[in-house]
Amino acid sequence: MDNHHFFMGEALAEARKAFEKGEVPIGAVVVHRGDIVARAHNLRETAKDPTAHAEILALQEASRVLGGWRILDSVLYVTLEPCPMCAGALVMARIDCLVYGAKDPKAGAVESLMNLVQFPKLNHQVEVIGGVRETECSNILKQFFRKLRDKK
Repeated sequence: MDNHHFFMGEALAEARKAFEKGEVPIGAVVVHRGDIVARAHNLRETAKDPTAHAEILALQEASRVLGGWRILDSVLYVTLEPCPMCAGALVMARIDCLVYGAKDPKAGAVESLMNLVQFPKLNHQVEVIGGVRETECSNILKQFFRKLRDKK
């Protein structure tokens, strides 16, 4: 659990980078055999790209670093429960384990609305550990949206 706490801290550092850019503060890191091989944060507004979620960007970087689309022997840490697009990408990338912080009651596809990463008819299922540093992950999102509301 200490490793999960540490690596989620690295994902939170990415979320803070997104916050500073005016992006929804979600961060992700991919850990391959104990080493961080990719880190990313949301860039949808900056890139004007609906797929520029932290998880997708981290998976793309991990694929480049590891030299293939199968990201085996790896854990993805993300501050918010993945949406259906990102959950599907985790399955397709063959990620072994997903560790996430806060639940997403509006779009979560791991626990909140559905469990896509462990759907039995898919050819790969992802181990899931939720709630790691949940309060911190939730608070940065609340702070961001409070700031947005205050601007209006």
